[in-house]
Amino acid sequence: MTEWRERLGGRAAVWLTSAVAVLSVVVGIAGIAGVNGPQATIPFASMLPEQASVVAGFTGAFTGFLLLVASHGLRRGFRAAWLGSLVLLPLTGLQGVVQSTYLGVLLAVLSVASLLVLAANRGLFQRELDLTPTQWAAVAGLVGSLGYSTAGAYALNDQFTNLNTLTDAVYFSVVTASTVGYGDVTPTSMLAKWFAMSALVLNVAAFAVALGVLFTPAIEARLTTALGRMTDSNLDLLENHVLVLGHGELTEPLIEELAAAGVDFLIITPDETVARQLGEHDIDVFTANPSDEEPLRRAHIESARAVVAATNNDAEDALAILTARELNPDVPIVAASTDRENVDKLRRAGADTVISPASIGGHLLVESALQKSDSEAVAREILEETGETEPEPVPESASAEATRPAESTTESEPDSESESDEQSGDDAA
Repeated sequence: MTEWRERLGGRAAVWLTSAVAVLSVVVGIAGIAGVNGPQATIPFASMLPEQASVVAGFTGAFTGFLLLVASHGLRRGFRAAWLGSLVLLPLTGLQGVVQSTYLGVLLAVLSVASLLVLAANRGLFQRELDLTPTQWAAVAGLVGSLGYSTAGAYALNDQFTNLNTLTDAVYFSVVTASTVGYGDVTPTSMLAKWFAMSALVLNVAAFAVALGVLFTPAIEARLTTALGRMTDSNLDLLENHVLVLGHGELTEPLIEELAAAGVDFLIITPDETVARQLGEHDIDVFTANPSDEEPLRRAHIESARAVVAATNNDAEDALAILTARELNPDVPIVAASTDRENVDKLRRAGADTVISPASIGGHLLVESALQKSDSEAVAREILEETGETEPEPVPESASAEATRPAESTTESEPDSESESDEQSGDDAA
């Protein structure tokens, strides 16, 4: 019950934050365009300046976009997204009130509700934002370059046209970093020109590096998940793992057993559709041909603890086993043979152990048909060892039959004693 409450609370927090973000963008754009709709009666709204609604529209749209980013982070459980949402939600509520419209009032109410739900479910968002030193350096470089251009432009404001306030200096920095260059703020002295050139080079370089370092890994990870492929950095972390060469009907229970045992494993399959489906279930998949040497080397077969080949094609399994044995002569290799006549062939290919599910099943069926053994009990015992089923209770009839011989034996003991006494009396006479 507690788990379901946490799930519902987390989903409610994410969906409410997303709804506030979308509504904030809509209300903000409506305020900028002057399409405010029916006005709501707010006591202190008349005390605000006329430009407050327009300013709230611009800031509301910007805050809404930031909340959309934060809601994506909330969906992934990031603590930083939770903290950012706690800061942004009061702003969206205040901007909704300043708009003085019914949509604005709805935005304020949803902001308060979302804030309360987030505060109540703070324990669900504990994932830390894991940035590499390179990414932190890129962020610091971007902030530093913007700070340099802003401070320098404000200090030299008398040597620039149309640059009088701190807002003008920030505007100059952003326009320079984005290489837009509207031309309304221009240097008028030699010193100001040298400063503008240095600000241009630093801001453009920092902006380009930050985009590449911060967003490229996220895009690469997204494409990797969509295509069912692993990155080189993920492959480098593999050690003492199990390599599953190919994918077939026998691979599904194999995956369940390996996952239940807590063993690290990697599936190598050329089928991108299968790889994509497995990747959606957070299963490590490498899309490649398992019979090629390069994929096995990238999957670190030299440090693998075992190799399993269990597809529906014995020929493909044999090629994959040959390649794996050549690259690592000491690794244990287990194979499943679809056809019984291929068992010896897979052993000659390099498999240490070859299991034929068809042969085992056929043997159990024949033993059960000829009533030589309880094959169902044998299968049940195997499943009990793997934890897939529970032992069946003994029926009462069977229990009664089991105790019946003991009762008959007990009842027959007095008869045998009387017969013995009679025999002794005859002898004495």
